[in-house]
Amino acid sequence: MAKDKKTPRPKAETPKGFRDYFGAEVTQRTEMLRKIAAVYHRYGFDPLETSGVETVEALGKFLPDVDRPNEGVFAWEEDADWLALRYDLTAPLARVAAQYRNDLPSPYRRYAMGPVWRNEKPGPGRFRQFYQCDADTVGAPSVAADAEICAMLSDTLEAVGIKRGDYVIRVNNRKVLNGVLEVAGLSGDDKEAERGIVLRAIDKLDRLGVDGVRALLGEGRRDESGDVTKGAGLGDAQAQVVLDFVAALAGDNAETLGRLATLVTGSDTGAEGVEELQTIADLLAAQGYGPDRIVIDPSVVRGLGYYTGPVFEAELTFEVTDEKGNVRNFGSVAGGGRYDDLVKRFTGQAVPATGVSIGVDRLLAALHATGRLDTTDAGPVVVTVMEKARMADYQTMVADLRNAGIRAEVYLGNPKNFGNQLKYADKRNSPVAVIAGGDEFDRGVVQIKDLILGKQLAENATLEEWKDRPSQKEVPLADLVVEVQKMLADQA
Repeated sequence: MAKDKKTPRPKAETPKGFRDYFGAEVTQRTEMLRKIAAVYHRYGFDPLETSGVETVEALGKFLPDVDRPNEGVFAWEEDADWLALRYDLTAPLARVAAQYRNDLPSPYRRYAMGPVWRNEKPGPGRFRQFYQCDADTVGAPSVAADAEICAMLSDTLEAVGIKRGDYVIRVNNRKVLNGVLEVAGLSGDDKEAERGIVLRAIDKLDRLGVDGVRALLGEGRRDESGDVTKGAGLGDAQAQVVLDFVAALAGDNAETLGRLATLVTGSDTGAEGVEELQTIADLLAAQGYGPDRIVIDPSVVRGLGYYTGPVFEAELTFEVTDEKGNVRNFGSVAGGGRYDDLVKRFTGQAVPATGVSIGVDRLLAALHATGRLDTTDAGPVVVTVMEKARMADYQTMVADLRNAGIRAEVYLGNPKNFGNQLKYADKRNSPVAVIAGGDEFDRGVVQIKDLILGKQLAENATLEEWKDRPSQKEVPLADLVVEVQKMLADQA
């Protein structure tokens, strides 16, 4: 009789484009999000949690054709409907604002934090699941809402540990660009294709530089591989108007706004955009947010195809060394703007909205780069087990420590080898070990071992230092909590 083939064991590996997070990484992210939430709460925003799953119809953005409705998202068909994991936190907000519009206050101010998923090709530092942290105001037409978001973003960066001077929030306006395009002769439905090429071209300013963008505004650009990207076909004068717009940043907001006003002369839309930027600058200045924190900067072009009014981006200005050894500015960690058309998809009526999204992983990486995050996570105090029959006594010790607010645990592995217990504590990065056997219980004492000091002494201590600074001491059992607290305080 033939033997049944064994079922192959599954591979223990993370799916491509995903990663696992351990210990300190999770703790640090949680603590950072707590600080961000505290700022949002102080500004009067309410938390919102939505399902990780939405209908593809509600997501909307990723519906390119009937044959592949899950383009860009992880989607599946269920009862003739397509469902998908959310790709951001804004689309679910639009659905909520429409679904509960009769119940929610208007304006509705909410913040949301959580994972999002994108069915995209993974690459170095590019994952298919990542965290976002958003704050939005829905139903406020005034640009005072945009100014408030910028002020809140500034406070948030400082709250998590980014020093003033290490960041700048740059503000632009889609209406100003629309005015520039109108002056350049690109208004009207028949110029939609050219406007799209122009938007994509200026979005590549950082990567291609002025000459590369100028080529894309004109006949097109040939890259190093020989591939040709079709240009917008603008004449030299038309292209110069666009280039003058992205280069309009001056020494102060007043001069920048003056340059923009000149560029959009003759365009009502452009003039409206400049006026909105002026209002934002005035409102921020009145609250003490000067150009050392927030500036009007026409070079902010990301997302201009999506946003309908003001746009903003938080850039960290300190230098870091990348994986190739090049020194560069850290770059953007957050962005947002006004999007007045998103809720309209559901209601048919325009609903003004503005918001910001913080790249959680990017901001955490920035805090690591500045040395403002400890890369280790202090483990629990470990109560070791010398006598299996005294487990209740060990549990009483750990309960006393926990009731005093000390993170602690009893070793629950095989206690036969005491050395393994200390190895376990070392692997947990535990600061203190509590040791008690039959002799200690008979005398009403315990041993407490400073594991941090023990490591330091083991690395470079002389015999005299060992004697002067013992890493282990005996204390009365009744003083266990107080003595552990003292030892933890000394370590801090």
